[in-house]
Amino acid sequence: MPLPQENKKYTYADYLTWPEEERWEIIDGVPYMQASPTWQHQALSRELLTQFSNYLKDKPCQVFAAPFDLRIPCGNEKDEHTTNVFQPDILVVCDKKGLKGTGYYGVPSLIIEISSPSTARRDRVLKFNRYENAGVKEYWIVEPEGNFVNVFILQDNKRYGRPEAYTEENKVKVSIFPDLIIDLAPVFGSI
Repeated sequence: MPLPQENKKYTYADYLTWPEEERWEIIDGVPYMQASPTWQHQALSRELLTQFSNYLKDKPCQVFAAPFDLRIPCGNEKDEHTTNVFQPDILVVCDKKGLKGTGYYGVPSLIIEISSPSTARRDRVLKFNRYENAGVKEYWIVEPEGNFVNVFILQDNKRYGRPEAYTEENKVKVSIFPDLIIDLAPVFGSI
């Protein structure tokens, strides 16, 4: 892919022409290249994915992990015109009709981002705002460097409330599944 042009908004149609071996996200039409995740990032992701996967077995919702092309439309955007293409670390989809190709077109029920110094701004500001505006019911930001998790829950389908903060000693009750509790000890114990 040539260097992104200033003042050009990129779409999912553009994204599909880029080299498959490169990892990209597009937020509000602006492309961001993704670095390969660290082993610690991968270990955290694996442990979270395992707990969600075990719970969701034989249930209607499904859990997915990156690489996974999440396209969240703004308004009535068609899939190929979407200017928001994310690679969340983990997401839960309960409405399967948006599953197609290499990901999902729509709004997942839960998203987890494992933050790093290079992605912190995007995770805490750009993605936070996009996920909130789209109506993602639950958004987790996992911080490997401090061994803590901030969980944001959508209030009245409008805005995220004050974050609930957890450390490696805690268990997180998942709001979208009242009987699911994620144990953070093995998650952070993996790094």
